Amino acid sequence: MAYGTYRGLFPPEVAGPLAKALVLVLVGYGLYRNRHLKSLYLVLLGLFLNTLAIFANGGHMPVSLAALERAGIAEFASLLRTKGDAVHALLDENTRLPFLGDVIPLPPLRKVVSPGDLFILLGLAGVVVEGALKAAGLRLPLRQAALRTLVYLTLVLGLLALRS
Repeated sequence: MAYGTYRGLFPPEVAGPLAKALVLVLVGYGLYRNRHLKSLYLVLLGLFLNTLAIFANGGHMPVSLAALERAGIAEFASLLRTKGDAVHALLDENTRLPFLGDVIPLPPLRKVVSPGDLFILLGLAGVVVEGALKAAGLRLPLRQAALRTLVYLTLVLGLLALRS
């Protein structure tokens, strides 16, 4: 939808809400069907934080100009200024809940992410760990499994931080 808006196929005021509603329905259904995977609750938290930021800002995820510059993708700001993106808007003094927007630069990946995105990433990584433990036939106590997942995720985030 965002690409179609950029190319002029859809007006942003139609594509944005439609894309967001579709994503929420599909992701929500997927989370519901896999509710037995405990790590997906982190994904649900991330989805909630992103949804909160989007709805608080008129249907757009706010994006920090400073974060875009630190990530090496400042040219994206011109697209946001012209409202050429149906999903994102440039963060300004009128932005509500700015700390929930795309404010975390990831220079090695040339991306800017939100705290909600990080929870989603942690949840997905946790699902991988849960799946690996189940496939190996290991039945760990909940505390031990949670601790292992936390250590693994901390290691992944530490490696990402070292690259920037």
